[in-house]
Amino acid sequence: MIADPAAAPPERQPVWFLALFALASAGGAVAYVPLLTVLLPQRIADLQGSEDVAALAQVTFLGAVMASLANIAVGILSDRSRTRRPWIIAGLIASNLTLLAVGEATSVSDIIVLVMVWQVALNLMLSPLMAWAGDCFPDAQKGVLGGALALAPALGAVAGSLVTFAGLVDPAVRLGFVALLVSAMVLPAVLFGKGRVRPGLMIPAPRPAHPLPFRQRVVVRMWAARLLVQVAEGGMFAFLLYWLRSLAPDYPENGAANIFSFVLICAVPLSLVLGRWSDRHRRPILPLVAAAVLCACGMLVMAAAATLTLAIAGYVLFAIAAAIFLSLHSGQTLRVLPAPQNRARDLGVFNLTNTVPGMVMPWLTVLLVPRFGYDALFVLFAALSLASAVLLAGFMRRP
Repeated sequence: MIADPAAAPPERQPVWFLALFALASAGGAVAYVPLLTVLLPQRIADLQGSEDVAALAQVTFLGAVMASLANIAVGILSDRSRTRRPWIIAGLIASNLTLLAVGEATSVSDIIVLVMVWQVALNLMLSPLMAWAGDCFPDAQKGVLGGALALAPALGAVAGSLVTFAGLVDPAVRLGFVALLVSAMVLPAVLFGKGRVRPGLMIPAPRPAHPLPFRQRVVVRMWAARLLVQVAEGGMFAFLLYWLRSLAPDYPENGAANIFSFVLICAVPLSLVLGRWSDRHRRPILPLVAAAVLCACGMLVMAAAATLTLAIAGYVLFAIAAAIFLSLHSGQTLRVLPAPQNRARDLGVFNLTNTVPGMVMPWLTVLLVPRFGYDALFVLFAALSLASAVLLAGFMRRP
């Protein structure tokens, strides 16, 4: 079946559902950010009696591999079933139960296995959740949807601070508290979102006659552009504190965390404004190009910084621009995917841009920084961000 070009565009979603979906997406971030950044390292340290970088690296790497594979596999299953909400609920239950099991683990080997199972369960929720956005939100709302998705990393960071705030949550129940938060954030959209799918967004696309039509070339460029920015963003996320201490050896640990949280919170209103602007002016790619260029500018400021103040200013510019880029990119990816019948599977392929950098960036940094310093790393990241802007600018004016 082919859509009638004269047919009316799919009906826009109400603001209340956009807000609930943004909250559900943020629930996905709350499900993994506190665990991977704070609670898992602490759990390994408790079992080993001290910090164990090798064990943490092994858990992180194997978990990322499982997340990559599971996201694609679950995407295929939810595409074939032509339904999303039951998968989301099943993934929510399974991931919460596995998360609680991590707290009961008695050895690092148990934690490795449980985290791998947890990644599968988590992606049982996350994969259909993002595909559901493509089923529900028309192209006229893709920009503001992307802006709303900026809430996810911000609330993920806030949740990480919340569960570890001294005296607020007992260490023995932190994982249970995270599971409760995730449920409270995800369930409203799922329970009240029945009937939100727009039939016009679900019409299967015909098989293309040309092996790589324009839309598929756009998809390839969008994938590559996100990967390039994710490499830079992931590298800075991992080594921000070390870099700041190379400039100021006594720089406090909570200072880096505060900057990171500030950046993510600032990105939310800016992403919403730019996303809304792109919808109104029908310029979905322009904010992405501008954000990628600003990422490069921030990195070059960081490379040239001789003082801590200038260094932090460069990082704030880069990190806000990167957060805006990644959130708006998520919304516009749903616009360019060529086949609604394979939407979740294709999003799983895009998800590789989130997981692959985490597997390779630590090794790239270890190779570059000891020999050439952080300046060389930042210049490389700036070049990657500019390459991302060039990739996107190539089709910015095309329909």
